[in-house]
Amino acid sequence: MALNRDFVGRASAPSAPYEVSRVKIKEFATAIGDNNPIYHDREAAQAAGHPDVIAPPTFPIVFSLSGGAILADPELGLNFAMVVHGEQRFEYRRPVHAGDELVSVSTVTDIRSVGRNEFITVRSDVTTVEGELVCTTYNTIVERGGAG
Repeated sequence: MALNRDFVGRASAPSAPYEVSRVKIKEFATAIGDNNPIYHDREAAQAAGHPDVIAPPTFPIVFSLSGGAILADPELGLNFAMVVHGEQRFEYRRPVHAGDELVSVSTVTDIRSVGRNEFITVRSDVTTVEGELVCTTYNTIVERGGAG
């Protein structure tokens, strides 16, 4: 069954604040196998000009897809059993660093059929609790066989 195109343009409510910690950054960097000292050591990060350790570029995926409620809405028609990761990208204004309190708002920006598959793209604007834009994430997921 095709995804409901009425969801294009629909935005989530702002997420609850996510407090970025040194521990979470270190765990994420370790999980992806990145030993860059600016992700693990405060002094190394400060020597590189940062206020604290910074997060690897893909770290916002941990909390940015607040559109989960949108994606889980039965009216969208997404079958999670058939979902695979399509692609993701990140546009930064500044690095995410330990001590940030971040919120995100996710918007469905595109739904399209490609062959028998449905592609849904979600943009998430990640800001500080004060409203400073830190980065924007773009995530495309694929529902296999959904268009057929």
